[in-house]
Amino acid sequence: MTLRKLAWILAPALLAALLYWWINRPPVPINLPPTATGPWIAFGDSLTEGYGATEGNAYPALLSRSLGVPIVNLGVSGDTTTDGLKRLDAVARQQPRVVLLCLGGNDALSQMPQASTLSNLEAIIDRLHAEGSFVVLIGIRSASFRDRNEKAFARLAREKRVLYVPDFLKGLAFKPVYMSDAIHPNDEGYKRFSERLEKVLRPLLPQLTGDATAR
Repeated sequence: MTLRKLAWILAPALLAALLYWWINRPPVPINLPPTATGPWIAFGDSLTEGYGATEGNAYPALLSRSLGVPIVNLGVSGDTTTDGLKRLDAVARQQPRVVLLCLGGNDALSQMPQASTLSNLEAIIDRLHAEGSFVVLIGIRSASFRDRNEKAFARLAREKRVLYVPDFLKGLAFKPVYMSDAIHPNDEGYKRFSERLEKVLRPLLPQLTGDATAR
């Protein structure tokens, strides 16, 4: 077979692959780099607060140490996305440069309709974007055997052009070595999640901090 014939055979497949990549490529996140100049904030519920961890081992503290960036922990145990909306003004007033958004678990536990959860998250993201913040949406499993949130959270992240980190408890749930109870990680579990976040954030660090020497 000549190279020309081979090229004609492979061209449609290569074109299809390129088209697939173009359609499904991750969108460029909004506010990268951020225009807000305030602190990094972790905004969420007990998973952010660090329920089940010993002092200093909530994921925001671990991530702060590994990245070398101060992170304000605004996690409140029991908060739903509705509660998050009520606290949003106080968060926005700080002009956060980066917001690690992790809400929705208590919505699922209280059987709040998924549509309401997504609507609340959308409103939170829109407000933070308007303030110039870079938003990281952290996925939360639904309270069901099959995760009904994954596709919905991923779609929301894509529509709102935020960085998405799927399922906080991925690889941790149902493994006693990582969990303090059925819902909350222990120190080792929070460490594992912090490492996942660091992996996706470190390449963006120069843009997120405004420091070209950051690594």
